[in-house]
Amino acid sequence: MNQYKAPKRDMQFVLYDLLKVEDLYASLPAYAGTDRALIDSILDTAAQFAENEVAPLNRSGDEEGCHFNDGVVTTPKGFKEAYQQFIQLGFGGLAASPEFGGQGLPHSLDIATGEMNATANWSWSMYYGLSQGAAKTIEAHGTPEQKATYLSKLTTGDWTGTMCLT
Repeated sequence: MNQYKAPKRDMQFVLYDLLKVEDLYASLPAYAGTDRALIDSILDTAAQFAENEVAPLNRSGDEEGCHFNDGVVTTPKGFKEAYQQFIQLGFGGLAASPEFGGQGLPHSLDIATGEMNATANWSWSMYYGLSQGAAKTIEAHGTPEQKATYLSKLTTGDWTGTMCLT
């Protein structure tokens, strides 16, 4: 069985050497406190989570899948627990607005952590990925009432989003 290894060093190279995010973040008041120590701490935690919690769920996801019976959705073994841990670690609201319970960190950092989860287990990563997509859509286009109703719950992980395909 292949063991997933998050490409943390590659991401650090891109962030620091190519994109020069330390200078970029320092030049933007909203991200001025996002320094190398914080970035590396987030990347370290994200890598450990993706490698140790998310990647091993590929098997249960493939073998069990999701089921809908009598109005109840059942997810594969371990998916719900990993999602709760993801939320507790603060990854659900990493780049979300503090106004709605997020941490307000740079989107580029959220992309790096999301990439680790997606490459570790694409199916599991859709659980929060669809929620982030719904939240970004509501934040950009929603009414004040919709924002007040949905954004905090989506950011904290109390609610999840989905997509509807026709």
